[in-house]
Amino acid sequence: MALEWVMLGYAAAAEAIMVLLLTVPGLDGLRKGLIAVTRNLLKPFLSVVPFCLFLLMDIYWKYETRPSCEADSCTQTEYLRHHKSIVKSQRNALLIAAALVFYWLLYSVTNLVVKIEQLNQRAERLKNRD
Repeated sequence: MALEWVMLGYAAAAEAIMVLLLTVPGLDGLRKGLIAVTRNLLKPFLSVVPFCLFLLMDIYWKYETRPSCEADSCTQTEYLRHHKSIVKSQRNALLIAAALVFYWLLYSVTNLVVKIEQLNQRAERLKNRD
C-alpha cells in the first residue's frame, strides 16, 4: 500500500508545482510552453480522481474493520498501534484532499490562463486593425 501513497504524493506535488509555475508573475516566456504541457497532462492527471476515491474507500474500510481499543482492554503497545493507525489514516485523508484540490486548481488556472491568452490575442488583433 505504501507505493500507492507515494504515487499520489508525487502526483499532488507535480500538480502543485504546475499551478505555482502558471501563477508566478514574470514567466511569460515559459508560460506558453507550460500551458501546452499542462493542457496535455490534464487528461492523464484526471486518473487521480478515481484513484483518490479508491484510496478513500480503503481508509474507510480500514476504519470500519479496525478493532476498537478501550483503555482497559488493551496493552500499551496495542493502544499505541491503534493511535498510530488513526494518525496515518488522517494523514492519508489529507493527502487525498490535497491531490483533489490541486487537480481542481490546476484545471481552473489552466483554463483561466488560456482564456486570458485568447483575450489578449483578440485585443491585439483589434488594436492592429484600427
